[in-house]
Amino acid sequence: MKQKIILEYQIKSSPKLLYTRLSTPGGLSEWFADNVNLKGNIFSFFWEGTEQKAELTNKKENKYVRFRWLEDPESFFEFRIAVDELTQEVALIIVDFVNEEDKESAIELWNSQVTELKHIIGL
Repeated sequence: MKQKIILEYQIKSSPKLLYTRLSTPGGLSEWFADNVNLKGNIFSFFWEGTEQKAELTNKKENKYVRFRWLEDPESFFEFRIAVDELTQEVALIIVDFVNEEDKESAIELWNSQVTELKHIIGL
């Protein structure tokens, strides 16, 4: 049984710049995977010689992107961009589904990847 995790990170970036990093092969290959290819709606993610494919199932420009893993159709991961109405601070919210025993390592991996994303953006 997979468990839903929701992680939130403050990102000092415009939603438009952030959205490009979350929704395009070029943007995703800068921080999320070693390489990313796109064919139709199917993104191929490459990490250290392994490949995983996900379908882009939903998106709204500068708001969110959702991918569904082809190997595990029950699971998806989603990137949401939230802008605080008062402060205009931008947050990246990541929704993922992980096995209970993998929860800690999944969170550590997301933390590491988002650190790379912030580095790419120049934070």
